[in-house]
Amino acid sequence: MNLTSIPALQDNYIWTLNDDSGHCLIVDPGEAAPVIATLQQNQWQPVAILLTHHHHDHVGGVKKLLEQWPQLVVYGPQETQDKGATEIVSEGDRFTILDCEFSVIFTPGHTLGHISYYSSPYLFCGDTMFSGGCGRLFEGSPQQMYESFQKLNQLPAETLVCCAHEYTLSNLKFAQATLPQDSEIARYCLQIKELRAKNHISLPTKLALERKINLFLRTHDTDLQKVIGFDCPPQQAWQPFARLRELKDRF
Repeated sequence: MNLTSIPALQDNYIWTLNDDSGHCLIVDPGEAAPVIATLQQNQWQPVAILLTHHHHDHVGGVKKLLEQWPQLVVYGPQETQDKGATEIVSEGDRFTILDCEFSVIFTPGHTLGHISYYSSPYLFCGDTMFSGGCGRLFEGSPQQMYESFQKLNQLPAETLVCCAHEYTLSNLKFAQATLPQDSEIARYCLQIKELRAKNHISLPTKLALERKINLFLRTHDTDLQKVIGFDCPPQQAWQPFARLRELKDRF
Protein backbone atom coordinates (compact mmCIF):
# COMPACT_ATOMS: atom_id res chain seq x y z
CA MET A 1 0.00 0.00 0.00
CA ASN A 2 1.07 3.58 -0.70
CA LEU A 3 0.26 6.40 1.72
CA THR A 4 -0.19 9.94 0.39
CA SER A 5 -1.04 13.21 2.16
CA ILE A 6 -3.01 15.85 0.29
CA PRO A 7 -2.72 19.39 1.74
CA ALA A 8 -6.09 21.10 2.08
CA LEU A 9 -7.65 24.24 3.54
CA GLN A 10 -5.29 26.08 5.92
CA ASP A 11 -3.39 23.22 7.58
CA ASN A 12 -5.39 20.03 6.95
CA TYR A 13 -4.12 16.82 5.47
CA ILE A 14 -6.43 14.49 3.56
CA TRP A 15 -4.89 11.02 3.55
CA THR A 16 -5.15 8.43 0.80
CA LEU A 17 -4.06 4.81 0.62
CA ASN A 18 -3.71 3.24 -2.80
CA ASP A 19 -2.76 -0.21 -4.02
CA ASP A 20 -0.65 -1.08 -7.05
CA SER A 21 -3.73 -1.37 -9.25
CA GLY A 22 -4.61 2.27 -8.65
CA HIS A 23 -7.57 1.79 -6.32
CA CYS A 24 -7.59 4.07 -3.29
CA LEU A 25 -9.42 5.13 -0.18
CA ILE A 26 -9.75 8.70 1.08
CA VAL A 27 -9.68 9.83 4.72
CA ASP A 28 -11.47 12.96 5.98
CA PRO A 29 -11.86 14.95 2.74
CA GLY A 30 -12.40 18.47 4.03
CA GLU A 31 -12.60 19.73 0.46
CA ALA A 32 -12.99 17.96 -2.85
CA ALA A 33 -10.86 19.91 -5.35
CA PRO A 34 -7.38 18.81 -4.19
CA VAL A 35 -8.57 15.21 -3.91
CA ILE A 36 -10.03 15.19 -7.40
CA ALA A 37 -6.86 16.76 -8.80
CA THR A 38 -4.62 14.19 -7.09
CA LEU A 39 -6.76 11.24 -8.18
CA GLN A 40 -6.92 12.43 -11.77
CA GLN A 41 -3.19 13.15 -11.89
CA ASN A 42 -2.34 9.65 -10.63
CA GLN A 43 -5.24 7.94 -12.44
CA TRP A 44 -6.47 6.46 -9.17
CA GLN A 45 -9.97 5.03 -8.76
CA PRO A 46 -11.49 5.71 -5.31
CA VAL A 47 -13.46 2.93 -3.63
CA ALA A 48 -14.23 4.34 -0.17
CA ILE A 49 -14.11 7.34 2.16
CA LEU A 50 -13.35 7.12 5.89
CA LEU A 51 -14.71 9.87 8.16
CA THR A 52 -13.52 10.32 11.74
CA HIS A 53 -15.96 13.01 12.90
CA HIS A 54 -18.50 15.57 11.75
CA HIS A 55 -16.51 18.83 11.56
CA HIS A 56 -16.71 20.58 8.20
CA ASP A 57 -12.95 20.61 7.61
CA HIS A 58 -13.12 16.80 7.59
CA VAL A 59 -16.36 16.21 5.68
CA GLY A 60 -16.77 19.29 3.46
CA GLY A 61 -15.68 17.52 0.27
CA VAL A 62 -17.84 14.41 0.60
CA LYS A 63 -20.80 15.70 -1.39
CA LYS A 64 -18.77 16.64 -4.47
CA LEU A 65 -16.76 13.43 -4.34
CA LEU A 66 -20.00 11.43 -4.28
CA GLU A 67 -21.28 13.44 -7.24
CA GLN A 68 -18.18 12.42 -9.21
CA TRP A 69 -17.99 8.84 -7.87
CA PRO A 70 -21.50 7.88 -6.68
CA GLN A 71 -20.45 4.27 -6.02
CA LEU A 72 -18.19 5.29 -3.12
CA VAL A 73 -18.85 3.70 0.26
CA VAL A 74 -18.56 6.29 3.02
CA TYR A 75 -17.71 4.94 6.48
CA GLY A 76 -18.23 7.14 9.52
CA PRO A 77 -19.56 7.41 13.08
CA GLN A 78 -23.21 8.17 13.82
CA GLU A 79 -22.47 11.90 13.96
CA THR A 80 -21.54 11.87 10.25
CA GLN A 81 -24.77 10.29 9.01
CA ASP A 82 -26.02 13.67 7.77
CA LYS A 83 -22.57 14.47 6.30
CA GLY A 84 -22.63 11.71 3.69
CA ALA A 85 -21.78 8.55 5.64
CA THR A 86 -23.47 5.47 4.15
CA GLU A 87 -21.96 2.87 6.51
CA ILE A 88 -22.22 3.79 10.19
CA VAL A 89 -19.46 2.15 12.23
CA SER A 90 -18.60 2.10 15.92
CA GLU A 91 -16.17 0.69 18.49
CA GLY A 92 -14.89 -2.75 17.57
CA ASP A 93 -16.32 -2.88 14.06
CA ARG A 94 -14.09 -4.37 11.36
CA PHE A 95 -14.24 -4.08 7.60
CA THR A 96 -11.92 -4.71 4.67
CA ILE A 97 -10.94 -2.25 1.93
CA LEU A 98 -8.20 -2.89 -0.65
CA ASP A 99 -7.30 -6.11 1.20
CA CYS A 100 -6.64 -4.10 4.38
CA GLU A 101 -8.66 -4.99 7.45
CA PHE A 102 -9.61 -1.88 9.41
CA SER A 103 -10.71 -1.83 13.01
CA VAL A 104 -12.72 1.03 14.46
CA ILE A 105 -11.59 2.61 17.73
CA PHE A 106 -13.99 4.89 19.62
CA THR A 107 -11.95 8.00 20.49
CA PRO A 108 -14.27 10.70 21.90
CA GLY A 109 -12.94 13.97 23.26
CA HIS A 110 -12.61 16.31 20.31
CA THR A 111 -16.23 15.45 19.48
CA LEU A 112 -18.54 13.08 21.34
CA GLY A 113 -18.69 10.54 18.51
CA HIS A 114 -15.14 10.74 17.16
CA ILE A 115 -13.63 7.47 15.91
CA SER A 116 -10.23 6.39 14.59
CA TYR A 117 -9.35 3.71 12.04
CA TYR A 118 -6.45 1.27 12.39
CA SER A 119 -5.03 -1.11 9.81
CA SER A 120 -1.45 -2.03 10.61
CA PRO A 121 0.67 0.04 10.41
CA TYR A 122 -1.69 2.92 9.63
CA LEU A 123 -3.69 4.86 12.23
CA PHE A 124 -6.07 7.52 10.94
CA CYS A 125 -6.95 9.38 14.12
CA GLY A 126 -8.51 12.60 12.84
CA ASP A 127 -8.30 15.31 15.50
CA THR A 128 -7.63 13.03 18.48
CA MET A 129 -3.85 12.67 18.54
CA PHE A 130 -1.45 15.08 16.85
CA SER A 131 2.30 14.83 16.72
CA GLY A 132 3.37 16.29 20.03
CA GLY A 133 -0.17 17.09 21.10
CA CYS A 134 -3.87 16.30 21.26
CA GLY A 135 -7.05 17.73 19.82
CA ARG A 136 -9.08 20.48 21.43
CA LEU A 137 -12.02 19.44 23.59
CA PHE A 138 -14.93 20.93 21.68
CA GLU A 139 -17.59 18.47 22.87
CA GLY A 140 -16.02 15.79 25.03
CA SER A 141 -14.36 15.84 28.44
CA PRO A 142 -10.69 15.64 29.45
CA GLN A 143 -11.37 12.20 30.90
CA GLN A 144 -12.76 10.99 27.57
CA MET A 145 -9.74 12.29 25.66
CA TYR A 146 -7.37 10.78 28.21
CA GLU A 147 -9.07 7.40 27.81
CA SER A 148 -8.93 7.74 24.02
CA PHE A 149 -5.18 8.36 24.27
CA GLN A 150 -4.78 5.26 26.43
CA LYS A 151 -6.51 3.19 23.74
CA LEU A 152 -4.29 4.51 20.97
CA ASN A 153 -1.21 4.02 23.11
CA GLN A 154 -1.93 0.28 23.16
CA LEU A 155 -1.14 0.03 19.44
CA PRO A 156 2.28 -1.21 18.27
CA ALA A 157 5.29 1.10 18.51
CA GLU A 158 5.71 1.09 14.71
CA THR A 159 2.19 2.44 14.14
CA LEU A 160 2.16 5.33 11.66
CA VAL A 161 0.05 8.07 13.22
CA CYS A 162 -1.68 9.90 10.36
CA CYS A 163 -2.90 13.11 11.97
CA ALA A 164 -5.24 15.47 10.17
CA HIS A 165 -3.43 18.79 10.79
CA GLU A 166 0.05 20.26 10.59
CA TYR A 167 0.28 21.25 14.25
CA THR A 168 3.59 19.58 15.10
CA LEU A 169 5.78 22.63 15.52
CA SER A 170 3.32 24.57 17.69
CA ASN A 171 2.81 21.47 19.86
CA LEU A 172 6.57 21.02 20.28
CA LYS A 173 7.03 24.67 21.25
CA PHE A 174 4.54 24.10 24.07
CA ALA A 175 6.26 20.86 25.08
CA GLN A 176 9.66 22.56 25.11
CA ALA A 177 8.34 25.46 27.18
CA THR A 178 6.88 22.97 29.66
CA LEU A 179 9.97 20.73 29.86
CA PRO A 180 12.89 22.93 28.70
CA GLN A 181 15.51 20.42 29.89
CA ASP A 182 14.11 17.51 27.84
CA SER A 183 16.78 16.85 25.21
CA GLU A 184 14.57 14.56 23.11
CA ILE A 185 11.91 17.25 22.73
CA ALA A 186 14.54 19.93 22.04
CA ARG A 187 16.21 17.81 19.38
CA TYR A 188 12.96 16.97 17.65
CA CYS A 189 11.72 20.57 17.80
CA LEU A 190 14.86 21.69 15.97
CA GLN A 191 14.38 18.94 13.38
CA ILE A 192 10.78 19.97 12.73
CA LYS A 193 11.72 23.67 12.50
CA GLU A 194 14.15 22.76 9.71
CA LEU A 195 11.53 20.62 7.97
CA ARG A 196 8.85 23.29 8.11
CA ALA A 197 11.29 25.99 6.95
CA LYS A 198 11.53 23.95 3.73
CA ASN A 199 7.72 23.56 3.70
CA HIS A 200 8.04 19.81 4.20
CA ILE A 201 5.32 17.81 5.94
CA SER A 202 6.05 16.55 9.48
CA LEU A 203 3.69 13.57 9.21
CA PRO A 204 3.03 10.73 9.56
CA THR A 205 4.75 10.23 12.88
CA LYS A 206 5.46 6.95 14.67
CA LEU A 207 3.83 6.04 17.95
CA ALA A 208 7.26 5.07 19.33
CA LEU A 209 8.42 8.65 18.80
CA GLU A 210 5.22 10.14 20.20
CA ARG A 211 5.75 8.23 23.43
CA LYS A 212 8.93 10.27 23.86
CA ILE A 213 7.92 13.76 22.70
CA ASN A 214 4.14 13.94 23.18
CA LEU A 215 3.45 15.18 26.71
CA PHE A 216 -0.14 13.96 26.50
CA LEU A 217 1.21 10.41 26.35
CA ARG A 218 3.46 11.09 29.35
CA THR A 219 0.97 12.37 31.91
CA HIS A 220 1.76 9.44 34.22
CA ASP A 221 5.33 10.74 34.63
CA THR A 222 5.73 12.11 38.15
CA ASP A 223 8.30 14.68 37.01
CA LEU A 224 5.86 16.12 34.46
CA GLN A 225 3.07 16.04 37.03
CA LYS A 226 5.16 18.16 39.41
CA VAL A 227 5.98 20.67 36.68
CA ILE A 228 2.29 21.23 35.93
CA GLY A 229 1.33 21.57 39.59
CA PHE A 230 0.74 18.12 41.06
CA ASP A 231 3.02 18.09 44.10
CA CYS A 232 1.03 15.13 45.41
CA PRO A 233 -0.18 12.16 43.33
CA PRO A 234 -3.43 13.04 41.51
CA GLN A 235 -6.62 11.41 42.77
CA GLN A 236 -7.62 10.43 39.22
CA ALA A 237 -5.23 9.36 36.43
CA TRP A 238 -6.87 11.70 33.92
CA GLN A 239 -6.41 14.87 36.01
CA PRO A 240 -2.83 15.67 34.89
CA PHE A 241 -4.02 15.22 31.30
CA ALA A 242 -6.81 17.75 31.94
CA ARG A 243 -4.34 20.21 33.51
CA LEU A 244 -1.97 19.85 30.57
CA ARG A 245 -4.81 20.51 28.10
CA GLU A 246 -5.74 23.65 30.04
CA LEU A 247 -2.14 24.87 29.90
CA LYS A 248 -1.96 24.20 26.16
CA ASP A 249 -5.20 26.11 25.61
CA ARG A 250 -3.66 29.16 27.30
CA PHE A 251 -0.23 28.82 25.68
